Amino acid sequence: MGAGRGVPMAQLALLTLLALPGAGAVTAENMLSQVAFYQRTDPAEQEAGEFMFEFDQDEIFHVDLERKETVWRLPDFVPPEVTVFPEDPVELGEPNVLICFVDKFSPPVLSMTWLKNGQEVTGGVSETDFYPRQDNSFRKFSYLPFLPSQGDFYDCRVEHWGLPEPFTKHWEVQVPTPVPETTETLVCALGLAVGIIGIIAGTILIIKGMKMNAARNPRGPL
Repeated sequence: MGAGRGVPMAQLALLTLLALPGAGAVTAENMLSQVAFYQRTDPAEQEAGEFMFEFDQDEIFHVDLERKETVWRLPDFVPPEVTVFPEDPVELGEPNVLICFVDKFSPPVLSMTWLKNGQEVTGGVSETDFYPRQDNSFRKFSYLPFLPSQGDFYDCRVEHWGLPEPFTKHWEVQVPTPVPETTETLVCALGLAVGIIGIIAGTILIIKGMKMNAARNPRGPL
């Protein structure tokens, strides 16, 4: 018994769950499995464990239970496409919502951050879940209520494993500058003057045409 205490002791538990054929994208020719196990080589050591998710014996990710970390094992990362646009036409002083639309990315692990004039915004921000696409990539929306003000600018910063560094999409408040009243008056005056000149020129041409026609076709006494 005393000699047995120096021998490393190992304990192993294994659980595999097979997805039913026809569930989601899994068919009878595919196998989706989840494996959970723990192993201890010495009674004095704390239990170390791992949770693994695989598809057709290819690991997708595993969770290190001791470190509480998710480690992905996807062969390819698909970087996202980012677009920022307002929900409604922008009017200064009128409440609106900025939308950050992130599309065509995989895996569905993403961080989205709003910046206003270079400062991070936290209040009022909301996000959707990850929406799957038919090509097995994903899309996601983030919403930022804001009050348009001339000179303000916003950025949507996106972090994803498919990007070498965080990507920032810029957006600025752009409202058409109203035409000054003096300019409007000048434009109207010019338009009126051109119209009057056109009427006078047309009248002169009509009179000349009538005179020339009368000269070519003189009428004799009846």
